[in-house]
Formats: sequence, C-alpha cells, structure tokens
Amino acid sequence: MAKQYGFIIDTERCVDCRACVTSCKSANGVELGIAWRRVTTTWKGSFPKTTFRSVSMACNHCAKPSCVAVCPQKAISKRAEDGIVLVDRTKCIGCRTCEKACPYQAPQYGKDGFMQKCSLCVERVRAGRQPACVGTCPAGALSFGAMDDLPGLAGARTFKRLEGATEPSILVPTS
Repeated sequence: MAKQYGFIIDTERCVDCRACVTSCKSANGVELGIAWRRVTTTWKGSFPKTTFRSVSMACNHCAKPSCVAVCPQKAISKRAEDGIVLVDRTKCIGCRTCEKACPYQAPQYGKDGFMQKCSLCVERVRAGRQPACVGTCPAGALSFGAMDDLPGLAGARTFKRLEGATEPSILVPTS
C-alpha cells in the first residue's frame, strides 16, 4: 500500500459542537437518521465537579477492516493506494454482515436497503482538499493525512494509534 490515510482525534479540543456531523451529512447527502460521523460524550465525576470528553468518530478506515473480510459480495473494499475503505452500493445486497462485524458501528443500513458509511470524502481528498468534517471543525479537534505524517501535525502533544484488532487509522491523545 502506498499510504494509509487517517485522522487525529484530539479529545481535549473537541467542544461537542457537532459541526463535523453536520458538514459530513451536508457534503455527502446523508439521509435523515443515518450519521456517518457521530460525537460521543462521556462525563466523569459528581456535580459540581464534573468533566467531560467528546470524541468525534466515523469509519476508521482500518488497516485490517473486519467489514471488508466478511462482506459476501465484496461490496466493501480497501483501496491499495490510500487505505480508504469504500462501499460499492452496486454490489451490496443489504445483508448487514458488515454492520455486525464492525466494532465501531461504521456501516449503517439505509432506507434504500443498502449499506453506507464514511467515504473519507474520497472525491474531496482526490482533489487535494480535506474531508468535510476536518475542514469545518472550529476547534481544530480533527486532523487528516497519511498516518506516517500525522504525528507531525500534532505539534508538541503526543498521540498514539487507537488500539484494536482492526488497527484503526486513528491517533488519540496519550493522556
């Protein structure tokens, strides 16, 4: 593989505004009730001493995607040139096997009877632009690039690859 694209998700910068969710839906025409990108917030402590951390998540375009391995129609594939995992809706039969296999709930069943998920805004990336979610984040909590280059985008802070059997292409803060 030439490169593997991925994200830095800076949970210390995310302000839970969900601009990434809105821009993803708008840029990709995602139907109501489906979210290719989601923000999950966890709270710790007891009032009045509470803290929260928000995490913006989408398809992780894993190095070893379980959705690709289980699709009986080979409708989900991982591009060799950049590691982007895509759904070919012309091959999909809507069996939902990929949905069950993905530990991150990325593939989702649409009203049209086919699976869909984050495409990493492949057309935007092909044109040299950032994915919509990254370009719209007002807090700079999302960064995008080749996995080998991402640590250089992190500045002085330290990030590590999110752990998992599928080897998600995500860097998160070490602290």
